[in-house]
Amino acid sequence: MEVTGKIKMIDQTKEVGSAGFKKRDVVVTTDEQYPQNILVQFVQDKCDLLNNFQLGDAVKIDINLRGREWINPQGEAVYFNTIQGWRIAKAQAEATPTQSAPMPSAEAFPPATSLNEDEPDDLPF
Repeated sequence: MEVTGKIKMIDQTKEVGSAGFKKRDVVVTTDEQYPQNILVQFVQDKCDLLNNFQLGDAVKIDINLRGREWINPQGEAVYFNTIQGWRIAKAQAEATPTQSAPMPSAEAFPPATSLNEDEPDDLPF
């Protein structure tokens, strides 16, 4: 799965707990009719992947969805979801008709010189 959009926020790397677990968050604003601000978390050695990116960069992030269950002190199950990034790259601009090369005019092509009037014309028009 992937998330594409522009980087709105890049957090610093944070160490969580005493076991040396590292995480770093990035928020990407999607480019759609109703833009969404998606929080993506990079962990451990993947935190350094964000070093080469800045606010406003258009990116594509490959993600995994993670889910956890936690039993609270009252004995009730509580569920958490995380969007975890594992690869990030600058987004490539997709070619649209307005960005493609213009069609050359008819004057750019030499006239046909090998017409033979004796050949049958099988075109329907």
